[in-house]
Amino acid sequence: MKLRRTRSGAGRVLVIYCHPLDEGFIPSAFERTKAGLAQTAADVRIHDLYRDGFRPELSADEHRSHIEPGVSDELRRYADDLVWCDTLVVVYPTWWSGQPAMLKGWIDRVWASGVAWELPDGANRLKPALRNVRRIVAVTSHGSTKAINSLQGEGGKRTLFRSLRSMCHPTCRTTWLALYGIDTCDESKRVDFLERVEAAMAAI
Repeated sequence: MKLRRTRSGAGRVLVIYCHPLDEGFIPSAFERTKAGLAQTAADVRIHDLYRDGFRPELSADEHRSHIEPGVSDELRRYADDLVWCDTLVVVYPTWWSGQPAMLKGWIDRVWASGVAWELPDGANRLKPALRNVRRIVAVTSHGSTKAINSLQGEGGKRTLFRSLRSMCHPTCRTTWLALYGIDTCDESKRVDFLERVEAAMAAI
C-alpha cells in the first residue's frame, strides 16, 4: 500500500487517546485536550483506541513481513492519518513506567515500514519517513513522583521523544505534559494540570 503524503504545514492535529474507562483523570484530560483544540483553527482527527476496538498484538505475519512497506487494510486509516498530520498528540496513563499495551501496540503496528520509516536496499540504518510530523505532545499521568521516574529512566518519555521523534521531521518539537504523583496529589494540583492541558492545546 502506498500512502499519500501531504506538504507539512500548521493546523493538522492527530490525537491518539488510550484509556479503558469513560470516567477518571485521563478521560478528563482527554476532554480538556479536545476543548483546547476546539479553540484553534486546526483540523483535528481523533482515534480512541479502546472505543475503536484496536487490536494491539503484532501478528506472526506482520512480524515476518515487517521490512516490507505498507500496512494491512485494518490499519490503513491509522497510517493515513499519521502521514497526514503535522502535530501528534498522545493522551494516555503511564503504567509500569511506559505506555499501556494498547498504545504500544498502535506504535508497533502503525509505525511500520513505508509509514514511519524505510530501509533502502543495501542500507543498515532506517530512513525516517514521517517528515510531516513537526511536533509531538504527550499528555499523561504517573502514580510515582518525578524523582522516582527520573531514577527509572522515564522509559515512556524516551519512547515518544527519542525513538518516535527520530522518525519525524529533524526539527520536530516536543511537549511533555505530565502529572506526577497522581495517587497522592490534592485536587488543586489535578485542576491546575487540566487547565494547563487545555491552555497548551489552545496554543498549538
